[in-house]
Amino acid sequence: MSFLSTLFGTTVQQNDTITILNTTEYKKALVGKNVQLVDVRTANEYRSGHISKAINIDFFRQSTFKQSFEKFDKSKPLYIYCRSGNRSGKAARIISKMGFVNIIDLKRGYMAWE
Repeated sequence: MSFLSTLFGTTVQQNDTITILNTTEYKKALVGKNVQLVDVRTANEYRSGHISKAINIDFFRQSTFKQSFEKFDKSKPLYIYCRSGNRSGKAARIISKMGFVNIIDLKRGYMAWE
């Protein structure tokens, strides 16, 4: 990764299945598209504000977390985010192991979105 991409926060490829996008790139990717978009924050955090059309799947509800992703198409891009990027990073690694091949995570999470 170059110094400029580090400085300006452009796309960071975490591994073959997970891509981390900054807010600008994430918004561009969502515009006018019917995408699989998941907010992995708690229900209270979700109710306090979320990205339009996001589905809430609470990362901390491990009993149902993995099961909730079974309804998504593993071959299509899956956009995820949390508050700061920490939980969604962990969630991305979990769902990558479940067979999702194109996971897009929001760098610095919803705090960067607002």
